[in-house]
Order: sequence, then structure tokens, then C-alpha cells
Amino acid sequence: MQAVEIKKDIWWVGAVDYDTRDFHGYSQSPEGTTYNAYLVKDAKNVLFDTVSASFTGHMLCRLAKALPLEQVDYIVCNHLELDHAGALAELVARCKPEKIFCSQMGVKSMQGHFDCADWPVQAVKTGESLNIGSRNIQFFETRMLHWPDSMVSYLPEDKLLISNDAFGQNIASSVRYADEVSEEFLLNAVEAYYYNIVLPFSPQVIGALQALGGLDIEMLAPDHGLIYRDKRSVDFILNAYARLAEQKPQRRALIIYDSMWHSTEKMAYAAASGLEAVGVPSRVMSLKRNHHSHVMTELARCGAVLAGSPTHNNGVLPAMAATLTYMKGLRPKNRVGGAFGSYGWSGEGPKMLHEWLESMGMEMPVPFVKTQWTPGHESLGQCHELGKAVGQALAARCDG
Repeated sequence: MQAVEIKKDIWWVGAVDYDTRDFHGYSQSPEGTTYNAYLVKDAKNVLFDTVSASFTGHMLCRLAKALPLEQVDYIVCNHLELDHAGALAELVARCKPEKIFCSQMGVKSMQGHFDCADWPVQAVKTGESLNIGSRNIQFFETRMLHWPDSMVSYLPEDKLLISNDAFGQNIASSVRYADEVSEEFLLNAVEAYYYNIVLPFSPQVIGALQALGGLDIEMLAPDHGLIYRDKRSVDFILNAYARLAEQKPQRRALIIYDSMWHSTEKMAYAAASGLEAVGVPSRVMSLKRNHHSHVMTELARCGAVLAGSPTHNNGVLPAMAATLTYMKGLRPKNRVGGAFGSYGWSGEGPKMLHEWLESMGMEMPVPFVKTQWTPGHESLGQCHELGKAVGQALAARCDG
């Protein structure tokens, strides 16, 4: 296993996890992820972050190729979540660093995870700078992006921002740089990461972009995925985050549904025809065939959500309940919604879906549509009109 020199005397010493598939309920399939750690060699040698515990050996092997372990002087922990700090205890035991730097909230996280009373921990805050020889490290707290302890580190002499979880993607690859994959592939990975992890913290993203806006960044190195190594790719990710955080309505609709005997499925496609009639493209996703995290990734490109489920035990089908619970927790904004479904005898499901979407702050331009048993021409026509109404409301938002 080799370390990779990404700038003069700055090395990637992380690990690639090809097999992980679930992260907080977010499916990383089929790409896995990367745990990035970075070594800066100077008068004081500094390691930024570590890796997940099961990949400790990978990191230590790469680190040893770049520098004897006992020569690591400082460790900077930008974030103490265990995919970035899992190897910390073993590293401290082997390297015996002079100092370990983290945010004030990071100290609390560290104390919660490790027996670290005798570690040489020093808390830093926004605006503080650390000289390590020919370089300086400037610290910026980025609280709730996406943990209270999060911060980033900027090396002005190298014009390098080490950004921890911010600006990352879950891509497991033998290549290290964002410009080595297609922009379409990269953007899909960025949107999946943002909409499944970062979305609730969009106000903090906007604040962080403003705080970091004055920095001259030529390389941006996140702790997951590929490194942005030139101005073009740095601008790409900063602009992508600004757009994603804004959540400006987009003229495209997402239709999610679950169905017992295809009745609600038929209603979903009728609603799609209504959207099509008013010039709004849509994506129809069966929850039997699509993971809820893939639904959220699709939502990154959609300004409307239509949800359909048959009534099941006086509620909705479990996959729909799970998906909407997951979606609500991620707090999407500026959407238009619609609800529909079939039923056998009690019929509460569509009303519940309508209220669920409404509770997320979605504009609900028309009442829900429900039909008993198999939908006929009339009820499918109602679904068509539901799609048209949602599409027209979305178009008004996009044109406004």
C-alpha cells in the first residue's frame, strides 16, 4: 500500500473501503467509500484525521511509507466521528504525538469515545493559526456541518483546504482525483452524499461558504472520496454546494409509490401523464425496487414530490412510511407535493400521505386522490389532473 503525494511534502495516507454499503441508513452501494487522511511533512509533521478502525492497518502502512510513525508530531482531528477517528487511539499509542488539535466540541466528542485523559489535547477555534515550520494551519469551525465538533483546516502556503466531511462523496476507487472520473459520475455522487447527509444543514453550508469565500483555494481535500486538485474542480464543488444548499425549485417531479396489487401503481403512472401534459418531466420510483437513499438522491433534481400508497392496517405500506420518515428528517425545502392511493375498505392512507408531505412544508395545491379497489377511467383521470395541478404549481414556482 502506497502513500500518494498530492502536493510537495503533503501525502494521502487514507484507506479505500470497497465493501461498505450502509452509512446511517444511507446506501453507498455500489461505490463504497474512502476514508481520507493527510500527512504534511514540515518542521513539525502533522497528520490530519485518521480512518475507520477496521482500516487502521491500511493507514499505518501508507503512513510508514511516507514517514516513520514516531516522527508524527501533531494530529489534527477535524471531526471525531468514528469513520475518521476510529484509528486514533492506536495511532496515539504508536506515535506519541506532542499535541492533538481539535475544536472545543471535539474535545467533548473525544472524551466520549476514548480514554484520553492523558492525551496532549489542545482545543482550537475559528481564527487560530498554528505554525509548523514553512507552513501555517488556519482553523475554521464548521459546526453542524455535519456534527457540532466539525472544523476545517486551511494551509495558505499550499492553498489547500482539508475539509473533512464537507464537499465529500462516497466513491471507492484506486484513483485519487475528481478530474479522473466523468463530471456526470462525480455530480451524481456529490448529490447523493449531499441529499442523504448534508441536506438538513444547508443553512450551515451557506454560512460556511461565506466564511471560506475569502480563501484562495487551489486544492480541496475532503475526508471521503476524491480530491479536487485544480481550480476548475474546486469551483465545480463549491458551486455545486451553493446550488444544493439553496434548494431552488427545479422543473422536474419525483413520484414515489408502493402497491399491493398494482392499483396504486396505475395511479402513479396516471399522475405522471398529467405532469407530462403540462411539460414537467418526472421520475417514477417503486419503493419495492428503490432504496430510500436513492429516492433522496433523485429528489436533488426534483421540485415536486408525489407519494402514493394503498391503505394498509389503517395507515400506509411500511416502505412508504420508512421513506417519508427518512425524507422528513433530511428536511427538504421549497417543494410542491401531491398524494394518492387505493384502498379496500378504510381508506386513510392517501390523507396521511397528504398530511405527511404538508408537514414537511410542501405546497399542496390540490386535495389527495383516493380510489376504492382497482382504479377505473374516472379515478385515473383524477390522478392525471393531480399531476397537472402539481406540475402547474411547480412551473409557477420555477418561473416566479
